[in-house]
Amino acid sequence: MRRLAATVLLVAGVWCAGANAAAQDIWPTQGWSRSGPEEVGLDADPLRELDAAIRGGRYGNVDRIVLVRRGSLVVDESYDNDYRVISRGRVGPLGCGWESCDSPDDLNDFNYLHPDYHPWYQGRAVHSLQSVTKSVAATVQAAAIHNGAVGGVQEPLLGFFDGYDLSRVDARLGTATLADLLTMRSGIEWHEQDRPLNETNTTIQLEHAQDWVQFTLDQPMDSDPGTKWAYNSGGSHLMSAIVLAATGQTVASYAEEHLFGPLGINDYHWKRTPKGLPDTEGGLYLEARDLAKIGYLMLHDGVWDDRRLLPKGWAREATTRHAERVNGVGWGYGYQWWRPDTRGVEIWAGLGFGGQYILVFPEYDLVAVANSWNVFGDSVASIFSALIEATLAAID
Repeated sequence: MRRLAATVLLVAGVWCAGANAAAQDIWPTQGWSRSGPEEVGLDADPLRELDAAIRGGRYGNVDRIVLVRRGSLVVDESYDNDYRVISRGRVGPLGCGWESCDSPDDLNDFNYLHPDYHPWYQGRAVHSLQSVTKSVAATVQAAAIHNGAVGGVQEPLLGFFDGYDLSRVDARLGTATLADLLTMRSGIEWHEQDRPLNETNTTIQLEHAQDWVQFTLDQPMDSDPGTKWAYNSGGSHLMSAIVLAATGQTVASYAEEHLFGPLGINDYHWKRTPKGLPDTEGGLYLEARDLAKIGYLMLHDGVWDDRRLLPKGWAREATTRHAERVNGVGWGYGYQWWRPDTRGVEIWAGLGFGGQYILVFPEYDLVAVANSWNVFGDSVASIFSALIEATLAAID
């Protein structure tokens, strides 16, 4: 009788293991399969309520919501916002809106108010990701580590900048590693989150500089590397120069070959700085379902369709809370990935200006993406919090 019970348990265990493997063996390289929420164990009501609230205007200019669970597309909602109407007459430090610019020079990739450039690029389906770019760029750098072009995160930071003038660089930066850069603890003084969006903000200054890399390297230090967390978009842009120095390819070209290509991401736009480098602090545009593929890759520890694209263990290492309590609500920070854990649930997140989010719930095999463009000063509720709460309610 014991043998029979053991045999039944063994067979059941093998069947479950096979079923789990099959459930995970879904690779949306050519596109996501679709399922209803209930088919993947979700309650549809909180998701319907979120959709109704978005359509009612509670969360402002939301453009897209995508949710993937167990490899299936569960939510894929688009919302129509006429940014010509919304942006008309708007002028400020971020740019000028539709029919509101004084000069043809104002029409460029860094005009955040003009609908030809933000949030959609030139009428295409790709949406500005803003600082979610940082999370994707760090993933491209991880691919370079996996392929041996970069030795690892303990490589000295300044070893990648031989072609730049380092004569004004604080000697302490010589001890910084790639890990210090990735965790926003390089020690470079940077005023981004503590300043308004005007000429006193270091990132605004960066985007008006001719050489973004040199501008960042020239900034003073206010701490030793590894000791102080400070949100620093200039540091994130250094990843563009690092990938170029290590691989001989731009981060965009390297991503096409080693990340976007294998994932089936065929359409993107990557803004360039005046020096021609892809902008890795906020310049990437992707379609929402393609961004979800980045989260799905992280859920599978860098393996896609039986091919390893990232170092083994990278997903966990990149999303570890290397820096703790980086804001007033106790979030953590990893390698350009946030940890906005909520009610005891672990969440890996890429966050971007205007309402760009990728949220990965590793415990629940779930990825959520939101694209918005709330940059015009209107007071609206947070789609970030609402998406997390609706997702958790759907799981419960």
